[in-house]
Amino acid sequence: MPAVHRREGEDLDSLIRRFKKECEREGILSEIKKREFFVPPSVEKRKKKGKKR
Repeated sequence: MPAVHRREGEDLDSLIRRFKKECEREGILSEIKKREFFVPPSVEKRKKKGKKR
């Protein structure tokens, strides 16, 4: 989890913006979306094979 500390004189909007950028850079949202639903291993293998072609 990214840690963002408030800078001297920084408003809340810019703090939230920096936090969102940190989350995006670490790939947290994409990981959450990927794990939202269970995907059986057989389906994952099929998807990997399809991407290789």
